[in-house]
Amino acid sequence: MKFAVLFAAVLFFSCQGKTEQKQEILSEESTSEIVQNDSLIGIQPALEKVYAAPQLSQMNLSDSIIAVRGTVTEVCKMKGCWMNLDQGNGNTMRVTFKDYALFMPKDLSGQEVIIRGVASQQTLSVETLRHYAEDAGESAEEVAKITEPETVLSFEADGVLILSPSSIQ
Repeated sequence: MKFAVLFAAVLFFSCQGKTEQKQEILSEESTSEIVQNDSLIGIQPALEKVYAAPQLSQMNLSDSIIAVRGTVTEVCKMKGCWMNLDQGNGNTMRVTFKDYALFMPKDLSGQEVIIRGVASQQTLSVETLRHYAEDAGESAEEVAKITEPETVLSFEADGVLILSPSSIQ
């Protein structure tokens, strides 16, 4: 009987410690202030160091998770499963979502966002480019004009903070 009571007490206190540890980890991750009107989809981007989208083309990209701020120029019209961010030089950066887990509002064009994830240079196949063109609502003629692969700046995001107009400085 004493063993059962002792076992129950140890179990109770060991569970308490893990809960406190989890709360500490969560509070460390949420040290950045978020404007209440901003919308978060997925994981909160770290706001301490945010790169502007045009900076990425001059950076040495690695597998590091970074935060990038930019203006959305286009969103997948089918499901919202990808979006493009303005690079500021006439080019755009394709943003896809890790594990196909996030979907953006289809009317997000023109909005400022901060995305969290990994940037890389990728060569997109003709098939993938045609798929993206179809998702964007391009005509069959426009889709058929795509005949060569393209190397592009891509971003795989696992979090998107959609900034409200009051957050944009």
